[in-house]
Amino acid sequence: MIESDQPLRQAWERVSSPRPIVVIGAGSIVRDAHLPVYQRLGLPLAGIFDVRREAAAEVAAQFGIPRVFASLEEAAAEPGAVFDVAVPPGAIHTILPALPEGAGVLIQKPLGVDYTDALRIEAVCRERRLVAASNFQLRFSPNMLALRDAVERGMLGEVTDVEVSVVLYTPWEYWAFLKGAPRLEVLLHSIHYIDFVRYLLGDPLGVHCRGLEHPLTEGYADTRTTAMFDYPGVRCSLVANHAHRFGRRFQRSQIKVEGTRGAAIATMGVNLDYPRGEPDELWLAPMGGDWQQVPLRGSWFLEAFEGPMSNLQRVLGGEDEGLVSSVTDALRTMAVVEACYTSSAASMTPIPGAVP
Repeated sequence: MIESDQPLRQAWERVSSPRPIVVIGAGSIVRDAHLPVYQRLGLPLAGIFDVRREAAAEVAAQFGIPRVFASLEEAAAEPGAVFDVAVPPGAIHTILPALPEGAGVLIQKPLGVDYTDALRIEAVCRERRLVAASNFQLRFSPNMLALRDAVERGMLGEVTDVEVSVVLYTPWEYWAFLKGAPRLEVLLHSIHYIDFVRYLLGDPLGVHCRGLEHPLTEGYADTRTTAMFDYPGVRCSLVANHAHRFGRRFQRSQIKVEGTRGAAIATMGVNLDYPRGEPDELWLAPMGGDWQQVPLRGSWFLEAFEGPMSNLQRVLGGEDEGLVSSVTDALRTMAVVEACYTSSAASMTPIPGAVP
């Protein structure tokens, strides 16, 4: 086993004096992840707003939220609040200008519908001096926090390979509103892995990518992606195939990191046998040694959702020095996503003598 002086980090510290949260949006991610976690952490909820007032009222009743705001302006007027903006990416830029200058805000990923939209969102945050974080919560998942901690401590040595492998079946019909959208897999799913790889290695110099539709998911955009990211001295790849309809046995959902001293494999269990899911895992192995499993305190869903709001509130209270996933940093993830789509749309280098 790779030796460690102390347990690997798996949780973000809680805020000492939490501020009241105003939730903007009453969709499934709020019901299934944000609010259960906020209740678990004991974070106060001031109220909720959604353009569908009946949806907001239903969520408020379910979670004991004291107030359903009649308008965005009313929600934004809540004194001393931190804002959880969990709306579709195309609506983000319409919400932020209504928030008070200098407010703390957590913005659901992705940061807009494309890089141009992300630039506009970042500009609004900067102009209004918002303390703005993007909810790239995979960074805060127990196994990913531990993996990054292991890398930072040098337990794996110099990183030489990072490989994301997601081969499984995702029933896209669960999200019928995505049908007809011009971008799908990279923007809404693999963006998490791209963001975590950036968190681990920094920005790549470039990317080669190909995204494809699938004949059995007619009307949906890219559902299969192959990408290579250019890092000096590091082979970094991503394979995402959401069309593997052949049972659980050979499904995969993992990030593998290899170094000069050891290796790690982190499994994202929520993707496996969807929608039932499985627990996350983390395995470590020294060079030439046996694999050992690291006990985890939880998974991407739900424990990862503790981190973004805790970090934001700790920054506002002076307990953390900076945001782990600031809007400025999220803009760089959006730049890589944009590069993936640009690369996918470009012509591949032809092979001499190849017959189409």
